[in-house]
Amino acid sequence: MNRVFENHALHTKRLRAEKRFRCYGQCALGFAVFMLVLLIGSLVQHGYRGFTQTQIRLSVTYDPALLGLEAGEDINAVTASTHQLLVKAALRKTFPEVTDTQEQKKIFALVSIDAGLALKSALIHDHNLLAHSTDMWVTASSLTDLFHKGVISEQTPEQNRIISNQQIAWLKSFEAKGALRTVFNSTFFSRGDSRSPEQAGFLGAMMGSAFSLIMCLLVAFPLGVMTAVYLEEFAKKGRWVDVIEVNINNLAAVPSIVFGLLGLEVYINLLGLPRSSPVVGGMTLALMILPVIIITTRVALTSIPRTIRDAARALGATPVQVVWHHVLPLAMPGIMTGTILGMARAIGETAPLIMIGMVAFVADVPHSFTTSATVMPVQIYLWASSPDGGFVEKTAAGILVLLMLLLSMNALAIYLRKRFEVRW
Repeated sequence: MNRVFENHALHTKRLRAEKRFRCYGQCALGFAVFMLVLLIGSLVQHGYRGFTQTQIRLSVTYDPALLGLEAGEDINAVTASTHQLLVKAALRKTFPEVTDTQEQKKIFALVSIDAGLALKSALIHDHNLLAHSTDMWVTASSLTDLFHKGVISEQTPEQNRIISNQQIAWLKSFEAKGALRTVFNSTFFSRGDSRSPEQAGFLGAMMGSAFSLIMCLLVAFPLGVMTAVYLEEFAKKGRWVDVIEVNINNLAAVPSIVFGLLGLEVYINLLGLPRSSPVVGGMTLALMILPVIIITTRVALTSIPRTIRDAARALGATPVQVVWHHVLPLAMPGIMTGTILGMARAIGETAPLIMIGMVAFVADVPHSFTTSATVMPVQIYLWASSPDGGFVEKTAAGILVLLMLLLSMNALAIYLRKRFEVRW
């Protein structure tokens, strides 16, 4: 009887321990979900503002005298900085009571220093605007943008904010006349980086990442697949093969900055390839994901039953034909999944690209594999380290774009695995 009670007590104790273990797991899962929601919520809260832009409507007069145009002179030759004089003239006309030079500078600070670009584009598109007045929507400065979006509060003491009470009064004057609006920020997806937050775009970094990933795929995929096929299908098992396999597994765990040092030494110092270029960035990232592709390809090849190979050999196929016509096509879903996951890791890397100089400020959108460029993670790092508050929302918006690309690549990998995977 005592033994029965002891067994019952032990059984009850085990059940309690199991319930505690489940509770610990649920708490850990709940905490992870909470932190994920907190992260995503914080990014969305700040990032969605990066996809919008504040504009101010001005009555602009295309005065040939201000533009320095003479009869018969080419309009296209007038620079955007010269068109900026028209913006200043329009602001003076809007607030004629402001005559002090310092006060006028505060008014000019409400509009982007690159607002003349819009005026130049409009004049090139319609030459009839010359010597006439028209209402134009121009890009507001980061100062105006932050206030209009509510990032800067009027309730904050004037000495603790970057916008003065007088500037707020002028903005309210624009708002009362319906001359202040928020629109989709097309600049974010159509321009490269800029010193001005309101003119900074993400296209340059996106193109740099695209060129780097294409180069990375062109180098890493064939080398990784061929290496895996040789080691799995043709290499004779021995000491040297074991050494190679161990080193490949170890390379998959090497910190990424080590590959950056290798790329700096080999590609730039030894081969003399252009610094800060996507070709160097892509080849450096290829070194990093090469072990991942090799390992995942070998796993995919191992999953193919031996009977497929034996049946092909029995029908007279050579070892190369067996691999090329039978094993590789069947293993391709697993190979593609591993490659996409490796590319997803490469697109989010920063450390190796910093080592090869892709951390420089690049205002132009790259147009080839050899032009100077930066990539999305590095661009986000540059914006995050900027002291200007206008880059905060740009940083969050860039992170959202990068996360969407990573999620898309992972979703594609899952789809390919589910769609083409063969269960034996």
